[in-house]
Amino acid sequence: MKVRLALAAIGAVLALASVGYAAGSTGSPFYGDPPDDHHPWAIHDQNRPQPKLVTPGTFSMQEQPGKPPSDAIILFDGKDLSKWEADKPGNVPTKWVVKDGAMECTPGSGYIRTKDQFGDCQLHVEWAAPKDVKGDSQGRGNSGIFPMGAFEVQVLDNFNNPTYADGFAGSVYGTNPPAANPLNPPGQWQVVDIVLRRPIYKVDKCLDPGYVTVFINGVLVQDHTPFEGGGGHMKRTKAGPFPDKGPLKFQDHGNPVRFRNVWYRELPLRAVEGGTDGALSTEATAAKRKEIAATVRQDAAKLKDPANPLPETLRLLESLVYEKDEPTLQKAQQMAEQYFAAVKTLPADKLGAKKDDVKRLNAALQYLTKFTILPATFPPKVAVETFVKAQGWDKK
Repeated sequence: MKVRLALAAIGAVLALASVGYAAGSTGSPFYGDPPDDHHPWAIHDQNRPQPKLVTPGTFSMQEQPGKPPSDAIILFDGKDLSKWEADKPGNVPTKWVVKDGAMECTPGSGYIRTKDQFGDCQLHVEWAAPKDVKGDSQGRGNSGIFPMGAFEVQVLDNFNNPTYADGFAGSVYGTNPPAANPLNPPGQWQVVDIVLRRPIYKVDKCLDPGYVTVFINGVLVQDHTPFEGGGGHMKRTKAGPFPDKGPLKFQDHGNPVRFRNVWYRELPLRAVEGGTDGALSTEATAAKRKEIAATVRQDAAKLKDPANPLPETLRLLESLVYEKDEPTLQKAQQMAEQYFAAVKTLPADKLGAKKDDVKRLNAALQYLTKFTILPATFPPKVAVETFVKAQGWDKK
């Protein structure tokens, strides 16, 4: 008797209520290939976190630096060197100077480094060699950008100034020459963007060799170049681990090279260090899928509505894509059966209004059985599929 009353109550409101569940433009449930042992997300997964909103910066001009993106961590904004120090023990103030919105190397004062330490990042640096040309090869407008203090991206005035290839501006010094020489004339600003992924080791085992990508003035000069080690002058590099974090350093090579508009953006973790981009280990994938399933079930509870139970039902079914959970399965089955039983009690002139909702439930159940998340004999699936065909709703 109680079941009949419940079905009657649901049936009474079905004619008025329609499914409010829609994923919008963020993706659709029961659509792309489901998660597997190494990928916690389905293809085109609506539950995958949206990219964070970042307001882009502006391009640098010769007259003035560009504007950093909204999430950038500013290391030098042209005003002072409060975030910098000499590359010496004991927090020694640097002797580099600020002139006309740029920091300038004081020859003979030594390297300068940031007080901040960071690892994987997108790094932006603008530099200019002296306008008055002096010297040649490595003796002309020489400095260096040292991300994490661990390797050098060469700074050198190579405008009509040849030198050894692995010491050109934009080289990973001593390791890999740049793919091109896109420098502006001396005195003009050069815009350098570096993407750093440091080597990752577990004891002596290399999990990811790391790489560096470099653009100069918008031209790709290092394309996912693997690390061979820290690099150096006249020495062959050797592969090995980097520190997790380190300061950014600029080199004093005896030339008054200028720098401006220095900032970085931290990059997300890679899969080998616990991130969720790319393929994960089976253990990490299982843990992440369990976490996603719990979040989906929590969201389903917020959709609870006796007058319109289908949104909650579909969300519960969706959670099974990530984790098989018997209590959730039983609850979803009961709700689906009650909903469908109520639909079948509707008179013919009211039934058509529920066509799209029933087809949505049918599509969800078809998806779950197609990928063996539910058995092909799952009772609601068999009943709804038979009903849809009988109504001719499976025809396009």
